[in-house]
Amino acid sequence: MGLGLRVVFAVLLAGAQARAAGTQDKAWTDQWFSDVSFGAQIEGGVMGSSSHPANNLNFGQLLSPYADQATLNQLTFTFTKPVDPIGGGYGLGMNLRMLYGSDARSYTIAGVSDRWINGRYQAMPAFANVALHMPWFTSRGLDGQIGILTSPMGVETLDPSTRAFYTLAYTTEYSTPFEHVGGMFQLHLDRHFDLQFGADTGNQTSFGRGDNNDRPAGYLGVTGNDLADGHLSFTYLLRVGPEDAVRALGPRANGAMRYWNDLNGTWTFSKKWSVTAEVNQLHDEGLRADTWSAVVWGGWHMHPNLTVNARAELYRDNTGSFVTSFAENEGYAQALLGNPTRSVSAPATTYGALTLNTVWRPEVGHHIKLLQFRPELRFDRSLNGTRPFDDQHHMGRILFGADMTLGF
Repeated sequence: MGLGLRVVFAVLLAGAQARAAGTQDKAWTDQWFSDVSFGAQIEGGVMGSSSHPANNLNFGQLLSPYADQATLNQLTFTFTKPVDPIGGGYGLGMNLRMLYGSDARSYTIAGVSDRWINGRYQAMPAFANVALHMPWFTSRGLDGQIGILTSPMGVETLDPSTRAFYTLAYTTEYSTPFEHVGGMFQLHLDRHFDLQFGADTGNQTSFGRGDNNDRPAGYLGVTGNDLADGHLSFTYLLRVGPEDAVRALGPRANGAMRYWNDLNGTWTFSKKWSVTAEVNQLHDEGLRADTWSAVVWGGWHMHPNLTVNARAELYRDNTGSFVTSFAENEGYAQALLGNPTRSVSAPATTYGALTLNTVWRPEVGHHIKLLQFRPELRFDRSLNGTRPFDDQHHMGRILFGADMTLGF
């Protein structure tokens, strides 16, 4: 029995023992199911290019890969059961989000969702896990999630309602993981600091035919919240494990480590102004490749319903091994497993990017929880003389477009 299953079994057993010692089962079940919630959200957008590339690809853009083409990015359905007490200091909850749309092509999980639908719009479980609370080690205890998880590393998330921009930073797309099958835990040291750790099968891989090598990977890091009188929060995570495919590198892929380092923090000046910064470094022994980057986000909440954002990034792909666009709908998933696929890459490049947008969230009511519009303007340029954009014809390009998100 794996570690995750042993933890789940221990929590359920402890809860059952506590209820048997005096907790009324009916009262517990009534309370536990009382806060179950369901939600739905849809996002679509378009991102045009100033040069209208002949291959129709917005190079280096995984979530808006096709130039000048409207896209259904996500249609999601979410089931949430928050962690509630089940006795003896233990807690149990559940989380499930199913996603259909073009974003599933890049966030796919090999062996889980890569064979469901093979078209431009695909389906996947964005997360599907059991959430636990255990009264272990410290007075605040240990929390955990076991199953299919979104990566805890980085600033920008898959959910468009929780990130500032429609497009993602190079750092998010190529130097942080997306999805995992495994377990992630948070040990609450005190009211400010949490120790984070976990293990999984790899970035966007699972088991059997869905695993690209025979070794696991894992996280270790620390999170600080509500520091400096509530102005500062930060997260540092180190991730170590082999991520390259045996089909591509041979048996040495099992021992070729990839080291991911990510530190990010947010300073909230006031209710209207905030700044977030991220520094990231990645080294891959199998590819003999490195990336490093720095990203800064600034947000001005000029009105409760209107925010103006800016993002500036410097990203170095030291060998050209990471920043890639895929011409086929299954290209990303095939590359994860080391299978041949049509892709577009560039030489070693230092990328500079500046992105501006506004986020407008009018209050609608009538059971509509969120209506969000994000017009966006993005400038990308090679800073070392290479021509990575538009099928390696241009040093720079301008992207312009918008997306809309509707949540229920």
